[in-house]
Amino acid sequence: MRKRYLISGRVQGVGFRYFVRRAAGRLGVTGWVRNLASGEVEAEGQGAEEDLEMFEVELRRGPPGSLVTEFSVTGVSDEVRGATGFSIG
Repeated sequence: MRKRYLISGRVQGVGFRYFVRRAAGRLGVTGWVRNLASGEVEAEGQGAEEDLEMFEVELRRGPPGSLVTEFSVTGVSDEVRGATGFSIG
């Protein structure tokens, strides 16, 4: 399963991307995260459904100093076969 996340609020300049990468590593989720020029953070995760559910909980919470005010999730239909790791863009 693969999902894309768009997170708004105080999510840049607070270590959000590194928090996301650590959460992904703990949960066995592969994918990527990046800052957008709009001030939002965009991430994509791939993994088992229950792992992505826990990943979403982590993304909604964020690291200390962050404040998530808006959060959206969309499914991505094409899985990346043999995907490994989680990158920060």
